[in-house]
Amino acid sequence: MAPTRGKPVMVLLIEDTPSLQLIYRSVLTGAGHDVRVAGSAAEGMAQFLATGVQVVLLDLGLPDRDGLDLMAEMMATRPDTRVIIITANGSINKAVEAMRAGAHEFLVKPFDEARFLNAVGNAIERSQSRRAAPKEAQSGSGFIGSSEVMARIQAKINSVANSMATVFITGESGTGKELCALAVHGNSPRAKGPFIALNCGAIPHDLLESEVFGHVKGSFTGAISDKPGAATAADGGTLFLDEICEMAPALQTKLLRFLQTSTVLPVGATRPIKVNVRIVCATNRDPMDAVRRGQFREDLYYRLFVVPIHMPPLRDRSDDVIEIAETALTRFAEEEGRRFDGLTPEVAHLFRRLPWPGNVRQVLNVIRNVVVLNEGGPVTLQMLPEDMVRMAQTPVLTQQTLAAPGAEPLMDSLLGRPLAEVERIIVTATLARYGGSIPKAARVLDLSPSTLYRKLEAWAKDPGER
Repeated sequence: MAPTRGKPVMVLLIEDTPSLQLIYRSVLTGAGHDVRVAGSAAEGMAQFLATGVQVVLLDLGLPDRDGLDLMAEMMATRPDTRVIIITANGSINKAVEAMRAGAHEFLVKPFDEARFLNAVGNAIERSQSRRAAPKEAQSGSGFIGSSEVMARIQAKINSVANSMATVFITGESGTGKELCALAVHGNSPRAKGPFIALNCGAIPHDLLESEVFGHVKGSFTGAISDKPGAATAADGGTLFLDEICEMAPALQTKLLRFLQTSTVLPVGATRPIKVNVRIVCATNRDPMDAVRRGQFREDLYYRLFVVPIHMPPLRDRSDDVIEIAETALTRFAEEEGRRFDGLTPEVAHLFRRLPWPGNVRQVLNVIRNVVVLNEGGPVTLQMLPEDMVRMAQTPVLTQQTLAAPGAEPLMDSLLGRPLAEVERIIVTATLARYGGSIPKAARVLDLSPSTLYRKLEAWAKDPGER
């Protein structure tokens, strides 16, 4: 990093080891920073209150007080303070805890000078951009629904947006993970910068490195010109890596190096490129399970899984499904030049009962289907895709119900159908009977919840005939 131009930026270093104080101070002053040094928590807090400093380098291993408690007091006093945690290799879990509590970044000893200055430079930039930003934050998130669980997610997004911490979004397919990433970006000081989204599962592994980091002309067959990658394109903004658990192990290593150095090395290049990018990633899998299976690097997991946000399935969002359906109905009707008058009570009741394995995406597809195939008026059961009504009306099957008197019509409705379709009808009807509860339905069907989740995800990607 080049020395600071103009007025020097004040940095407070709280480190109890004299030799490290000397090294860190020398590096920072060489880069043009005005450095204040404290050897204890008490001295550090006194300097913090006396100077009005906005960037703090804090060693967690202080002799007189827990570093996390000190950070919490500083941030309570001045919420815009950027705290960079310094920790030993054996205390990474504590550093991650600090990030979740609002720390800007953490450095694990030993670290090189470039990494050190880059972290400080980013903290200063964020502090200055925050003070220069308009007071009114962007509040639009794109989410529809007033359930308590979504209100908590919106509050978490608002809280984390102003941090440089990496956000890791989990949730089933169709729950709105990219909308969440956009909301984090849109509520941050980077909102005017680029938002670059890359689906790691949709790009062949042999091309993914080039898509992420770029390539130079002639680096491989077909590389007819230089191409900047997504990481370079996102400079000054946010890089969203969707389906991160599908990334090949070799590329995971390079991504980890990118996170540690903030530099990009395009395929075939010899000189790295410095970039300033915030990472938001997402997966519809259990990332810790991918680590246990050896499919995802554990060190990369801990580097990325700093602020987790779990997007809930639609079945856990109470009446949000009605708000989503009616909002989509208005929008799609306007696009198609038609007039609809909302959902009938029968349709609203059915929507509340259905498990919606495809989540919000499935609701949007159903409403689009209704608008395209009908002229208008209230949305009735007859307007819905036939398989949706049929699956919702099919009773849960057991040996007792099949043997009971009057079960012949039920059997007749299933006979002649492909086995895969029968399975889907039974699973969906069971979920509807038990209010969308995966554990309850799994017990009734004698399946493990993970098996049931996999089936629902597969069906969400292949909705079948309408």
